[in-house]
Amino acid sequence: MKRVLLVFGTRPEAIKMCPLVNELKTRSGLETVVCVTGQHRQMLDQVLDTFGVAPDYDLSIMKERQTLFDITEAILTRIRSVLDKVRPDVVLVHGDTSTTFVTALACFYMQIPVGHVEAGLRTYNIDSPYPEEFNRQAVGIIARYHFAPTALAAENLRREGKDPASIYVTGNTVIDAMQHTVKADYRHPELDWVGDGKLIFITAHRRENLGEPMHQMFRAIRRVLAEHPDCRAVYPIHMNPAVRQAADEELGGCDQIHIIEPIEVFDCHNFEARCHLCLTDSGGIQEECPSYGRPVLVMRNTTERPEGVEAGTLRLVGTDEETIYRNFTELLEDRAAYEAMSRACNPYGDGHACKRIADILELGVYDPWSPDRKQ
Repeated sequence: MKRVLLVFGTRPEAIKMCPLVNELKTRSGLETVVCVTGQHRQMLDQVLDTFGVAPDYDLSIMKERQTLFDITEAILTRIRSVLDKVRPDVVLVHGDTSTTFVTALACFYMQIPVGHVEAGLRTYNIDSPYPEEFNRQAVGIIARYHFAPTALAAENLRREGKDPASIYVTGNTVIDAMQHTVKADYRHPELDWVGDGKLIFITAHRRENLGEPMHQMFRAIRRVLAEHPDCRAVYPIHMNPAVRQAADEELGGCDQIHIIEPIEVFDCHNFEARCHLCLTDSGGIQEECPSYGRPVLVMRNTTERPEGVEAGTLRLVGTDEETIYRNFTELLEDRAAYEAMSRACNPYGDGHACKRIADILELGVYDPWSPDRKQ
């Protein structure tokens, strides 16, 4: 029996890995072990509870105002004993977090095979997003299995010289997750507050946007809302004190914006499904909202998800106040522009990514999801 260890530590990772944990646990040919680092704490625990996943190991590394140095040192020091005890045949990591990079590095030191879920996303700008672009490229060097969410991500890996036989186009596991979270009868006090108005869903937290870029983002949002009284914005704010300070300075006192504490993945997906549009600098939301036909304005200068831009579900607007203001206003006032984005096809999968990954690990077989996949 093959022993599979999954390691993750942040809320976005957990959203995309928990459905995979539950799929792997149904397979008689696999022994599934879960380790969380606790890179995020409260937000991570919310997702674990939603999917009913109980970790076998918890490194519990999070501390107040932790830096990248703190995270890297703590994980590298503590993960070794878990790897020694579990002795996995393969370790699965996700995406581009510090947990992902440091775990892969530890596995490289101990010569343990790594499977990279959501492999092949690239901006090829090492500073954007930071440090995520470095993390995912570094893991790509180490990984033995590359589970790419799209054909474009797989092509990135092939161009970099990865063995084509190690690359699998599986779809994105976040689409699997959403099938279990969105409910027709969902209710929430914030949705009651929005009422018949247009819900604008906001997330903003990226390190490279801290400071003046984030202030410009928030100023643009406030200006547009002031000109559109039928809109109500809900912003589940990140725990980062710098993000909270910027939001308080620019958005505080605005009656059309509710800044709330972080919400569980169950709530997040249901808010996305009911919003009019989303403004975000997140990664995962760029995949999630298009599944519900909701346009996304990406408040970043680069995106590792160009498939959404090409398909028309995403619009990259950067962090300049006037650019965000202009694009946000257009989608509220130009019905044709809004419908063009809302009706675009979501390129991120069909909800069976976890099954494909489990088949590869358990059976060594693969039923290609992409008809043009190159061997």
